[in-house]
Order: sequence, then structure tokens, then C-alpha cells
Amino acid sequence: MGLGLIIFLVVALVILFSSFVTVKQGTIAVITIFGKYRRQLSPGLNFKIPLIEVIHSRISIQNRSVELSFQAVTQDQANVYFKAMLLYSVLDQHEETIKNVAFKFVDATNLMQALIRTIEGSIRAYVATQKQANVLAQRNEIVMHVKEQIDKVLESWGYHLQDLQLNDITFDEEIMRSMSRVVASNNLKAAAENEGQALLITKTKGAEADGNAIKIAAAAEREAAQLRGQGIALFRAEVAHGMTKAAQEMEQANLDISVILFTMWTESIKQFAENSDGNVIFLDGSTEGMNKTMKEMMSMQMAKNKDS
Repeated sequence: MGLGLIIFLVVALVILFSSFVTVKQGTIAVITIFGKYRRQLSPGLNFKIPLIEVIHSRISIQNRSVELSFQAVTQDQANVYFKAMLLYSVLDQHEETIKNVAFKFVDATNLMQALIRTIEGSIRAYVATQKQANVLAQRNEIVMHVKEQIDKVLESWGYHLQDLQLNDITFDEEIMRSMSRVVASNNLKAAAENEGQALLITKTKGAEADGNAIKIAAAAEREAAQLRGQGIALFRAEVAHGMTKAAQEMEQANLDISVILFTMWTESIKQFAENSDGNVIFLDGSTEGMNKTMKEMMSMQMAKNKDS
């Protein structure tokens, strides 16, 4: 009798302790009775009916990630290789959602297989409508297309796609080399255009500087010529004034005006000799030549006097 009581107490304690269940934070336990869904247990210490209620599965409501590597073919028959990171989680903690997560798939392996194949198929279908040159620039468009296509499917499974990152998009080696050559040629073209523009600007600025220098030199030459002309005019005016005054004084002294012309002639010869700087100047220095020159100068003076 004592042994039977002990066995009974041991069994009772085992059943009692088995009725308490601890659920980890970020996890939900699904309870079934005779294989049928009954309820869910939230994180913490929970109580279940011993021997009747059974924990079917423990579902993590935390974010989960998986890496994908697959190949797609573009519209122009180029092979594209993708490496992606998928981030997903349970949609919410509603009862229907938890039931879908717990019973839609046999196990997590089948879920992962279906999830990966669905995403790969969606990306392949989109890439097949695009040309190879457009794929690299449409990274965000591919992600948005995948989310639009599979969000409803995942919701029916009880999951939600948090994020899809296309970390690497590559092509066949030959295509990569050709793309590198295209980029290099475009860079060379841009460099040549920049050099041409720089040379054009340099030439233009140089031409503008030369033109401005020519304008400045021309203005300076014009001003110098004007000043020289003014100087010559003033010199001639002074010479005329001096000759007039000298002539008046000669007339008052009853002297011949030709003496003035003779003096100018001798002064001219002296000026030529002093400033010839090695040049040869031929002058008729004879008496006849002097008389001829004096007569010509006097006749010019007399003609001027008659005109006045």
C-alpha cells in the first residue's frame, strides 16, 4: 500500500509539472487536442491540460533572413546572376495567421523551398521582359515588382516580406568585359570633350587677349600720332610766327628778306649733317644751287603774300 501511494504521488507530480509550459520571448506555442488546433500560448509561463493538450509547434515571430543565389535570362538572352538577402517575418499574432503558419507547410524546410522558388520565379519573370543594359539600373524596380507579386501569396501563408536586397548583380565574363570597354570608351569620350572645351576656352581667351592688346596698341598709336601731329602743327605755327616776326624786323631795318631764307638754308644743312647718323644726303652746295633754292623759296613766299 505504501509503495502504491508513492507511485501515485510520483505520477501526479509528473503530470502536474508537465502541465506548466514556458514559452520564450519572441515565440508563440501552438496547442492542439487530438491533432486539432486548440489555442496558442504567449511568451512566459503558461498552463496546459496534461495528457490532452499537446504543443504542436513553436513559432518564432522574430525577423528571419535567408540568402539567395540564382540566375535569370534577359530579353536579349543575356545571363544575369543574382545574390540577394531576404528578410521576412510572421505577419501578425492573430489566430488565423498563426494557424496558417503552423499548418500550411509540413515543416520549415518546405516553407523555405516554396518561399525561395516564388521569389526567384518573380524576379526571373521580370528580368525576362528587360534588356541586359537596363537590368543594373532597375535594382529598385525589381524589388518593388517582387513585393507586389508575392505579398498576397505570403499573407496567405501567414508571412510578410520585410525587405529584399539585391546585393550583387553580375553577367557572363564576356559581357562584363564588353561593359567595361563601353564605360572606358565613354570616359575617354567625356575626357576628350572636356579637353576640347578647355582648349577652346584657352584659344578664345588668348584671342580675346590678343584682340584687346591690338586695340590698346592701336589706341595708343592713334593717340601718339595725334600728339605728333599736334606737335608738328605747333612747330610749324611757331616757325611761321618766328619767320613773320623776323621778316617784319628785317623790313624795319631795311634789309633783304632773303637773308632769312639763306640762314634757314644753312641751318637745314647743319641739321642734316648733325643728325644724319651715317646716312648719305646729297645736296647741291654750289652757288648756283643756293641761288636756285633761294629763288624758289622767295617765289613761294611771294605767291603766299599775293594770296593773302
